[in-house]
Amino acid sequence: MKSLFLCCITAVLSALASSVSVVADEPKTKSQDSPKPAESKPASAATFDNPSKLTEKAPETFKVKFETTQGSFTVEVTRSLAPNGADRFYNLVRSGYFTDIAFFRVIQGFMCQFGIHGDPKIAAAWRVAQIPDDPVKTGNARGTITFATAGPNTRTTQFFINFGDNSRLDDMGFSPFGKVIQGMDVVDKIYNGYGEGAPRGRGPDQGRIQMEGNAYLKKDFPNLDYIKSAVIIPATEAKPVEPKN
Repeated sequence: MKSLFLCCITAVLSALASSVSVVADEPKTKSQDSPKPAESKPASAATFDNPSKLTEKAPETFKVKFETTQGSFTVEVTRSLAPNGADRFYNLVRSGYFTDIAFFRVIQGFMCQFGIHGDPKIAAAWRVAQIPDDPVKTGNARGTITFATAGPNTRTTQFFINFGDNSRLDDMGFSPFGKVIQGMDVVDKIYNGYGEGAPRGRGPDQGRIQMEGNAYLKKDFPNLDYIKSAVIIPATEAKPVEPKN
């Protein structure tokens, strides 16, 4: 049976995490001619290199538009389905985390997996930022989005979208927090030619992605598709237009 194995090679990656530092923002200099008061940074501009600063509670429902190398699709999140997971996803999106993020594990008829950052320093920071599990309240049906895990209470930044009915995952603790409501045909087109990841398949090795980032993926797996951006759709735009009588 296919499994959602999040390849965390504990000994190697723990050592890596302790040796890699997170890139800090360079300080900005003030203009001497006409100093201005510091502006507060809006939530949408929050940096994503420090997980401890990205812990805001998500709205009860919100929609996210993904732009990918295959086209766009939209995910609707319902926080009550998995509050911890929805909050993490919300903060990743609003921070701009999903930029040049690979769909590195795509198995036809099963799911497509993504979420390891292409910069190893940022990936290292998030790899230890685990969140508690949520109980499963809805099934892993086609189009649902769920966290990949390495065991209980190990969710970080990796997600998968189900291509079909994967309800067998429900009893394994995989709790969906949203679903694709537009563009599932785009998701279906995400490149799946590499199949399962190494060492069981010919696809990317997740340990090497963590350590080498997109440089490894783009050199050895040039056909992978990527997320170009992900943005939260403003509530005013997300509301459907009622037809006139």
